[in-house]
Amino acid sequence: MPGSTRAFITNNLRAPILFRPGSALDFISSRPLGGAGAIIIVLMIAAALLANFFAPYDPLANNYGAMFEAPGVHHWLGTDSFGRDVLSRILYGSRTALWVGFCSSLFGTSIGALIGVSCAYFGGKADLFMQRLMDILLSFPLIVLALVVVAVSGSGLWNVILAITIPMIPRAALVVRSSALALRQMLFVEAALTLGSSHWRVISRHMLPNVMAPYLIMLTAFLGQAILLEASLSFLGLGVAEPTAAWGLMLRGAAVEFAERAPWMALFPGLAISLAVFAFNVFGDSLRDALDPKLRLP
Repeated sequence: MPGSTRAFITNNLRAPILFRPGSALDFISSRPLGGAGAIIIVLMIAAALLANFFAPYDPLANNYGAMFEAPGVHHWLGTDSFGRDVLSRILYGSRTALWVGFCSSLFGTSIGALIGVSCAYFGGKADLFMQRLMDILLSFPLIVLALVVVAVSGSGLWNVILAITIPMIPRAALVVRSSALALRQMLFVEAALTLGSSHWRVISRHMLPNVMAPYLIMLTAFLGQAILLEASLSFLGLGVAEPTAAWGLMLRGAAVEFAERAPWMALFPGLAISLAVFAFNVFGDSLRDALDPKLRLP
């Protein structure tokens, strides 16, 4: 093939760029609910990173002289059954929630995206086998599959991340595969193969970048689900262990016998979980609308 023709194909038949985000101000003004979610997420990240400066007390320090203290001047959100400051534990608990949520959603979405693109590219019996395997995993609800993994691997931070990662893989794989199937028939993929590109180069250079839009949407949406799953597992005693500051553990500590005596023990951690899940969900929905040409605002 002549050099000029090769250069023309390489430069002009590349995969189209699907992810062209606008400015942050445009996003917030056009989608105020998604903008509100983004602001809450930024505040959560700031609280997690700067917990050492914002937390008024040590989240692990017991103070038996201040047990079940109601919200007031000294403890803005009250104390728990060990006299630990609820506000400090919520701030430090955001670190656990964001770390588990980010790692599990990143691993699950990335592995699922790679599986989905590979299945769409190669097809055949390998694709058929992987799709049946994904269907089997999808037949289990998220929390049930996570419970099974934790029961096998045991509790602990990284085991919780693994337990949340596995249920997310098939969901990401199926969504990305549907987008990659159309890409497999595109001219730029055929041109890359004609030029002698290897299979891995076609997948990594031409196909994976073009599924970034659904990848980012799922990554954001899965963050909220991961935070909720981590809180659920910790509440059931299968997540991170005491005395780690975690929102699910705080709800577990606010047992039924404390509900009337100290309702703030469950109220404020529950609000933190709800606000985090709400923020990631509405931001993910708005991001989907922004990246989908069919749903873009005029």
